[in-house]
Amino acid sequence: MGKNPQSARKKRVDLAKKDTGTLGKAISVLDIITQTSAPLRFTDVLQRSDQPRGTLHRQISNLINEGLLAVKSDGSYALGLRLLQFASKAWADNEFRNVAAPHIQKLHEATGETVHLGVLRDIEVTYLDKIESRRNIRMVSQIGNTAPAFCTGVGKAALSVLADDELRERMKRIEFRRFTPNTLSDAAALLAEIDIIRSTGNAYDREEHETGITCVAAPILSPTDPLFAASVSVTGPAYRVTPQMLASWADIARDTASAIMQNMAIQLSPRS
Repeated sequence: MGKNPQSARKKRVDLAKKDTGTLGKAISVLDIITQTSAPLRFTDVLQRSDQPRGTLHRQISNLINEGLLAVKSDGSYALGLRLLQFASKAWADNEFRNVAAPHIQKLHEATGETVHLGVLRDIEVTYLDKIESRRNIRMVSQIGNTAPAFCTGVGKAALSVLADDELRERMKRIEFRRFTPNTLSDAAALLAEIDIIRSTGNAYDREEHETGITCVAAPILSPTDPLFAASVSVTGPAYRVTPQMLASWADIARDTASAIMQNMAIQLSPRS
C-alpha cells in the first residue's frame, strides 16, 4: 500500500513545529519572561518551560552573555538592553509602519482619541504603532506589546481578512479566556462577529479585553500576501466615548485603512 502524500507532508510539518532548535528554545525563554508581568527567577521560568533544568540554565546563561537578558538585584530576570537596540531598529525600519504613519496621524487628529496600528501574528495582535489620546487615559497597550486577537478590536478586524480555512485553523489554538464579562466566550460567537465585520468593514471592542476601554477598528490586508493581516483602531474610555461616537468614527476608520492599503500597493509591491 502506497504512502499518503498528504499524511507525509503533515507529519513533516508537525515535526518541524516540535523541533524548533536552539534558537526556538531561546526565544521561548524570552517569551516566558516577556509575557509575565510578575518578576521571574530561575525556578519560576523552569516551572513555565518544557526544557530540562540543565538545558534551561544554559539557555539563560547564553541570553545573559549576549545581552538579551539581565539579572536584577533580587535575582529575577529582565530583558537586556540589546533587545531594545533590536526593537528600535526594527520599529524604525518597518516599511508597513512607515506607510501607515501619516494616515494614523490624520485619524488621530480627526478623533482626538488614541489610535492603534496592529499586525496579526498567529492568534495575537502586535501593536506596531500608537498615538496617544490628547486626554489622559492609561491603557495596557504599548508599541511592541501583544494582545489576544479574539477580544480586541484590532485583533478581530485583522482576523476578518483571513481566508476561512486559515481562520478556522488558527481558531483551534485560541483559548477563550474571560478577561471581562463582555469577552466572547467561544468560537461560534467569534465567527458570528467576524461575519458582521466582513459585512460592515468595522470591528468593535465593547470592553472585551479591558473593562472601561472601547474601540472601533477597520481591517488592513496586503495586496500581495494572503497571510498578512493588520488593522487600525480608535480607542477611548467607555465613560467618555459612547457607542454613538464609535459608530460616527466607523467611516473614517475604514477610509484610513483603505488609504493605507492603497499606499501599500504603491510603495510595498515588488518592483519589476
